[in-house]
Amino acid sequence: MAVREVSLHDSFRLLRSHLPSFLDKAGGKSLVVWVPETAPVGPAEPFKWTFTKSGSCTVLPDHLQTSDVLDKAGLVGKGLDEAGVRAWLADKAGKECAVGRVRGVPSHWTVIQDGSCPHRENEQPLQVCSVRDGEQVTYSQKSLLIPLHDAEAASAQDVLVQALVMFCRALHITDLDVRVCRAGDSVCVTWAALQLDETAGYLCAERWGSCRFPVGFGRPELPEEKAVHDLDARTGASLKFTLLNRQGRVWTLIAGGGASVVYTDTICEYGYAKELANYGEYSGDPPEDFVYEYAKVILGVMTSSPEPHGKILLIGGGVANFTDVASTFKGLVKALKEFGPALKACGTTVWVRRGGPNYAEGLANMRKACEDIGIPAQVYGPEAHLTSIVRDALLDKAAREGTMPAPDVKIRQVDTAKRQRRGSNSLMEFTSETQAFVYGMQTKAVQRMLDFDTLCGRKTASVAAIINPTGEATFEKFMFGSADVLIPVYTSLADAVDRHGKTPKMLVNFASFRSVYDATLDALKYASVIKTHAIIAEGVPEALTRRLHIEAEKAGVAIIGPATVGGMMPGRFRIGNAGGAVENLLLAKLYRPGSVGYTTKSGGMSNELNNIVALNTDGVREGVAIGGDRWPGLRFLDVLLRFEADPDVKMMVLLGEVGGREEFLVAEALQDGRLTKPLVAWCCGTAAEAFDYDVQFGHAGARARAADETAGAKNRALAQAGAHVPRSFDEFGDLIALVYQALVKAGCVIVASEPAVPKLPSDFESLRKKGLVRKPANFVCSISDDRGAEPTYAGVPISEIAKDEELGIGGAISLLWFRKRLPRYVSKFIELCVVATADHGPCVSGAHNTIVAARAGKDLVSSLISGLATIGPRFGGALDDAARMFAAALDGGLTAPEFVEKCKQEKTVIMGIGHRVKSLDNPDARVVLIKEYAKAHFPATPLLDFALAVEQITTRKKANLILNVDGCIAVCFVDLLRGCGAFTRREADELVSNGVLNGLFVSSRTIGLVGHFLDQRRLKQPLYRHPYNDVTYLTDS
Repeated sequence: MAVREVSLHDSFRLLRSHLPSFLDKAGGKSLVVWVPETAPVGPAEPFKWTFTKSGSCTVLPDHLQTSDVLDKAGLVGKGLDEAGVRAWLADKAGKECAVGRVRGVPSHWTVIQDGSCPHRENEQPLQVCSVRDGEQVTYSQKSLLIPLHDAEAASAQDVLVQALVMFCRALHITDLDVRVCRAGDSVCVTWAALQLDETAGYLCAERWGSCRFPVGFGRPELPEEKAVHDLDARTGASLKFTLLNRQGRVWTLIAGGGASVVYTDTICEYGYAKELANYGEYSGDPPEDFVYEYAKVILGVMTSSPEPHGKILLIGGGVANFTDVASTFKGLVKALKEFGPALKACGTTVWVRRGGPNYAEGLANMRKACEDIGIPAQVYGPEAHLTSIVRDALLDKAAREGTMPAPDVKIRQVDTAKRQRRGSNSLMEFTSETQAFVYGMQTKAVQRMLDFDTLCGRKTASVAAIINPTGEATFEKFMFGSADVLIPVYTSLADAVDRHGKTPKMLVNFASFRSVYDATLDALKYASVIKTHAIIAEGVPEALTRRLHIEAEKAGVAIIGPATVGGMMPGRFRIGNAGGAVENLLLAKLYRPGSVGYTTKSGGMSNELNNIVALNTDGVREGVAIGGDRWPGLRFLDVLLRFEADPDVKMMVLLGEVGGREEFLVAEALQDGRLTKPLVAWCCGTAAEAFDYDVQFGHAGARARAADETAGAKNRALAQAGAHVPRSFDEFGDLIALVYQALVKAGCVIVASEPAVPKLPSDFESLRKKGLVRKPANFVCSISDDRGAEPTYAGVPISEIAKDEELGIGGAISLLWFRKRLPRYVSKFIELCVVATADHGPCVSGAHNTIVAARAGKDLVSSLISGLATIGPRFGGALDDAARMFAAALDGGLTAPEFVEKCKQEKTVIMGIGHRVKSLDNPDARVVLIKEYAKAHFPATPLLDFALAVEQITTRKKANLILNVDGCIAVCFVDLLRGCGAFTRREADELVSNGVLNGLFVSSRTIGLVGHFLDQRRLKQPLYRHPYNDVTYLTDS
């Protein structure tokens, strides 16, 4: 959501904090503005008398209603002192009340200390409302537009208005509604209601402070809604759920923001508004487990109460762009099976409609799941109209079979030259030679554009270059048909224009919402080359968007967006990801042009429009999604005038929505004759009028700011102006078909023969996912997996490992080395070994080599490798040999004396025995620690006992022939592997044979070697050269 209402308390607070500084800037230092102090009251915020001055107070609920409405409801306490405020709040706390048609329990209140207001005479409303070209100010029964180019709002000619406009612009406040009392140089603000653009939080969150955004009265957030809200916050996808009627019969699980609106509309239009239980959607390709959790919440509420007439579950959605329908349906199927008995008990019938990648598999799985559960289900694909399942589920046969009246299609003969003059706008012409610059390293989008080129039979790639400002100049390889092509990558747009600017280009701008403003301003410098921009980013602050449109208009450049998916020019050009997956392109026949031009705001619904137009006409000539924000660059009328001027567009389709006034401009153009071609139009969001409270649909602009911005008002205006408007979206496709058939009958459309469906070489990965191809993997991995939401070690998520105090680094090693969660004492022993062998001073081979390499100026990795390369039989590599030698003796039935004698006879060194300085009388502390731990925690230590018996014999010959740390760790680790119960004898011996003990030494000693490298760098030690006097030279001389 972009624009949000701020609480009454925060509205006053923002004015009180910031307005004085803007009055100074406006030259109004002599003007004294009084803004009352306020105190918020809520469930977690009890009332506190924090006011700096004395004075009586007004108390009222803070849920977005006006004071007049609240006063009529008896919810405004006036002239109260501190005790009176407390008594008022105590009396009203927790009590249900009615405000207009809505009943609820106020949860938040604002206390306004307005008793000290200097004067209350001549109270007047003052409104500042952001519009496309500036701020519309209404004050003293006058209305004035302050244009955006008037940075200081000097044209206001009123210091107060000037300061308020600058205040709104600086704090990204889109709507300001205050009441002021003015007497000479004194102004009292008695009421304040602000709406701010939440997308600008990264720019001015600090200036806003902590703001509360109230929910509408009578609509407290329910636990189930909070559960979905929390789920939504954990994923980059979109998950929305609003519970409308817990006892309702009609429940929805809808994919896509635009689709969720038209399903809701259709349900309400068929008279089931009171039976509609919920509004919501899932979109953005959420992972299977998130879809499962989302569906569980909804099905849990749905099945919590019985329904004697049975319940209806609509699982709908449009033709998905790239979402794997089979994958998301797995989450839904899992939830349906879990709630199967409860669904049967409620007498549930299921109605399914979906399209998009792998939709056939998804629908088959859904059909089978319902059969297994034993509930009736009707399942349809994209061959059915989007909302046909609503009609089939809710209406009886007679109502379903009712026919639509034939439209009166007026065909006006207009001179082509006149049409072209009327339709001129800055949007460039797209041909099969048009190329684009793609801003941002969006390799998937580029590949999709090239795949579309192949389907259309283009000879040249539609992407001339990629601009990657955070990377380096290079080339990126893509597939153009079955051939490899290299597309240049530049770090600046200037370089791309310099190399490829001989012909006009389009810019497909994937810059983030934070950087797209600066990137677009930079691109506008090259208006002679870059004629059209598509801004894909969502969440661009409205103030920045409006400034971009002004600059683009000056430069004669068209901007599609922001928040657009782009557009489709079948047979010629594809903007970014428009049209979705290859399956969709073929389904809607977008590889060749048709006769219909369409425009919409919704990216998801543009894909559905491709399908609707293909099902009911000869296809799309051109389709443009102008973007879901309030102030799109290219407007509906701009696109339709373009279609008006295109002789190949025979009819036009408009899919609008609630909020904004763009559709009224279209109605005016129909009335004054600028648009003459048949137009089929529908505005989504008619269901908003059925709710008693404000509803925000998917897009930032999908919200009525006034009565004439409702979807119903727009549909009526379009119909009166001459557009063909259906009775509901459910008839949208049928009406398009009737208008098209009338044009064919009149000879305006000549139906061409259908060309052969083109083929696109399939990628190996897409075929593999469909199970159509197989290839042996080059690598096999059984210890970790990085393909899911987070990496796992032996199936255990990293987050779980980090939280589990029983695991630690030893537990992580056990998962990665042994693929098992071993007992805690095993993990602790591994950690003890790591600590004991991490370092042994600077003189041993590994540390010595690391130090020498570090002092030679080598980097960390090179120095580390130099030290690790010394590990072997003579240094650090004795662990495996010691383990094998002692184990073989014990397993072979030898006693300690027999083993020592055998080694003596074979002249074999006993690995793990002997130390340079340590002895029984001067023991190695590390060995002591390891022995004691093993004795205290291991089930048994037979090999350690055997090695200690050998030590008793060897030390009789020489005192330093003790069991050293290598030998001690080796025999203890064998005892551990054999005795912990997690491994068979064969598995334990195989681990030792594979070098697990030397792996332990290498892992731990790496810590010490890194320490020596850092130590040498910190001490800035020079190049090491070995002294002559420490070398014995043996030469012939």
